[in-house]
Amino acid sequence: MARFSRIEVAQKMAETGIVPVFYNKDIEVCKQVVKACYEGGARVFEFTNRGDFATLVFEKLNQWVIKQCPDMIMGVGSVIDEGTTAIYIALGANFIVSPIVDEGMAKVCNKRKILWSPGCGSVTEITKAHELGAEIVKIFPGSQVGGSGFVKAILGPMPWASIMPTGGVTPTEENLKEWFNAGVTCVGMGSQLFPPGIINNKDYSKTTELVAKVMEILHKLKT
Repeated sequence: MARFSRIEVAQKMAETGIVPVFYNKDIEVCKQVVKACYEGGARVFEFTNRGDFATLVFEKLNQWVIKQCPDMIMGVGSVIDEGTTAIYIALGANFIVSPIVDEGMAKVCNKRKILWSPGCGSVTEITKAHELGAEIVKIFPGSQVGGSGFVKAILGPMPWASIMPTGGVTPTEENLKEWFNAGVTCVGMGSQLFPPGIINNKDYSKTTELVAKVMEILHKLKT
């Protein structure tokens, strides 16, 4: 069962501005990455549904996070069907992110009052996602869909939209300023926070430093 309501999740996404996105089949690596992000100031984390037995990894990870990082809001991304959605909700996912707009997934999440963030690439898809109850829509892949210019163009006729780009977001002031000046609510960031060297060398302090740096930049942009 989710520990955080969809309203709390949406508010925290907007407040912190960053959602780290990560997957590894090794549960111990996942624990260290979540802890590093937590220590850097992140309070929302997207576990990516990839690889065999990903659900089993998330089950163990979420149980650990509840005890060791109690304020971290854990969700799951790269989910594309309602059956998988239901499994992750049963394992305590607080939000579900998808690269597609799927009505079945929306119904499952809405029945349990779970935040659902579908992937959109047009005004029509964003409108459909809103009709299905999405509070925050995902733009993916962010740079390929049209980057910050696309976001700015969308918010012209749809200023009520809350947008989270993933893909093409980097932990630099220049890049983050571009996205947030365009009007995004928050950004998803994966490989840029977790380059291979960090994981291979188990140098998780670098991730903590990167997340803290992003949090500092976002604080400046918002004040």
